[in-house]
Amino acid sequence: MRIIVAGGGKVGYFLAEALSERHKVSLIERDATRCKTIAEALDSVLVIHGDASDLRVLEAAGAEEADVLAAVTGKDEDNLVICQLAKWHCNVKRIVLRASSPKNAEVFANLKVGATVSGTALIAHVVEEEFSAGDLRFLRDFRRGDMELMEMAIVDGAVAAGKLVRDLGLPKGITLVAVLRQETVIPPNGGTQILSGDSVIAIARGEDAGVLRSTLIGGDAS
Repeated sequence: MRIIVAGGGKVGYFLAEALSERHKVSLIERDATRCKTIAEALDSVLVIHGDASDLRVLEAAGAEEADVLAAVTGKDEDNLVICQLAKWHCNVKRIVLRASSPKNAEVFANLKVGATVSGTALIAHVVEEEFSAGDLRFLRDFRRGDMELMEMAIVDGAVAAGKLVRDLGLPKGITLVAVLRQETVIPPNGGTQILSGDSVIAIARGEDAGVLRSTLIGGDAS
């Protein structure tokens, strides 16, 4: 895929680094010094010096041919403008919008400009192609101990479908991080209901992958 990352801060940098392993990535950053630093570190990423909230810069970066644009600057208002330009003027197929403030996340989601998320791992997930329902995949190895970030798609008839998080009986070694529902990221608590069609993000040891699957989907944990 052709992906444009708007914003070269920590989130933008690590997002571009992760996605460039499998996709053609361009990164737009307004600070010239930061651009030079990123270009030297990520030779597979095309780094563009400019303001992504300027339509001319987006067009010069090839937004009209991009499959995805992720606006991940540190300013929520800038991200919104960038995404609106990309969607309405450049016709980018998929828009991903970072919201640092929970209040802004709710507003942005209601505006339906694009998928509103926060957190590098979750943004990377939304940017990339969807995966098959029922699949369990590893999103990230934290390289500290043996903890992994995992994702499970909840299918019709899954054990967890329709249940509240507090009623799942999750083992102590598994922590739910987020519930992805259409274009909304839900921070889970005990009263969060899991629905068919959701995707659940969890942190657990790699050896507990089978336990996570059996707890959410059903079947043998082995």
